[in-house]
Amino acid sequence: MSAFRCLDMACCIDHITITSPSLEVGSEWVYERLGVRPQRGGEHPRMGTHNLLLRLGDSMFLEVIAVDAAAPAPSRARWFELDALAPEANPRLACWVVSTADIRKSVAEAPEALGLVEPMSRGNLEWLMSIPEDGSLPLGGVAPTLIQWPASTHPAGGLQDQGCQLVALELLHPHPARVSDLLRCLGGVEPGVPVSLREAGAPGLVAHIRTPLGLRTLGGN
Repeated sequence: MSAFRCLDMACCIDHITITSPSLEVGSEWVYERLGVRPQRGGEHPRMGTHNLLLRLGDSMFLEVIAVDAAAPAPSRARWFELDALAPEANPRLACWVVSTADIRKSVAEAPEALGLVEPMSRGNLEWLMSIPEDGSLPLGGVAPTLIQWPASTHPAGGLQDQGCQLVALELLHPHPARVSDLLRCLGGVEPGVPVSLREAGAPGLVAHIRTPLGLRTLGGN
């Protein structure tokens, strides 16, 4: 750890991302597990993708993202490994995204390669995000993707409240020390939602979500 200058300010969980071969399939997958359907988000012109969103708190949400077949294919790899997702693939909890006050500093000082800081947009929303050039998910999606919103801007505030809340997130990885070192260098994660880390045979995430039907889980399969 002495080789890295770590950040003093903790990051906050911003959203969790479900990758799906289509938004229709992803919406059904979420409904079967949580009893609610995510609402329409919008299109990401730079990536040729679109999404659905489900509010999980005042500044937190769940995203279902898929390739937008109606959009021109981008000249680069799509994010979240969507180019490698087969049409018959099942949706899955692919990664988590954390917000940081200084994304360029966070990426530069991280002990793992998190990608380039790129400007992104959806409708009238604009933000900065860490995206590997090849579209891969660092540490199999267990390393958080970083995001920086403009001051006083967050899409969760405009989403319908359907009574869902993220209450805990589990991180699974064959080399948990790498994940731990990364999170420490990012300043840790704000304690509002407990984040635990344990060793497992393959990278994965498990999200525990309170819903109108009770406590439900996503991931871990």
